[in-house]
Amino acid sequence: MNKKILFVVTSHDKKGDTGEPTGFYLSEVSHPWHILTAEGYEIDFVSPKGGKAPVDGFDLNDPINKEFWENPVYRNKIEHTLKPSEVNPANYIAIYYAGGHGAMWDLPDNKELQNIAALIYENGGIVAAVCHGPAGIVNIKLSNGKYLVDGKRVSGFTNEEEKAVKLENIVPFLLESKLIERGGRYEKTAMWQEFAVSDQRIITGQNPASATQVGKLIAKGLN
Repeated sequence: MNKKILFVVTSHDKKGDTGEPTGFYLSEVSHPWHILTAEGYEIDFVSPKGGKAPVDGFDLNDPINKEFWENPVYRNKIEHTLKPSEVNPANYIAIYYAGGHGAMWDLPDNKELQNIAALIYENGGIVAAVCHGPAGIVNIKLSNGKYLVDGKRVSGFTNEEEKAVKLENIVPFLLESKLIERGGRYEKTAMWQEFAVSDQRIITGQNPASATQVGKLIAKGLN
């Protein structure tokens, strides 16, 4: 049985033209990783450019972050991510997009990653994302020509949360608005609270606090 899951992380390391650093949000990788590896799944990492992925939210006081960062196998994987051209979608039963603001810039229009995700989904697999990670799925179209999120319950970083971090005019688009525009049945809870939703093999979470719940829903969906 195939037990591999593909994690997508951003290669983008700046918030627009602010000069502020960004990248993938560490806990949004480590927390689902913690859940899924405990269930026996192997995880590979891909990013638009491949190689070392820029990291944000680097907090080793979080014991799960620390466990991930000090795991030699996975530390090596996150510092040597695959390029999309190196990925065979047939090897994976799920794809998961981690957030971090960088995802807003380089994931939405990456056709190679969109094709990988569409193939995994149409092969019966799961597509998951958390926080800004759903930026990677807003433009995915299925072979029937419809957007992946169309008609499905979805979540992601809210417009209120984007305004609260004062980046609503920096990001290329507002994620909540874009998910709705693509036909998603967008759902959310209060700012910074845990919230995740699963619908027709699409699993999405609202913010960093939701990453563990997304991991659990992926495991549940695969089992």
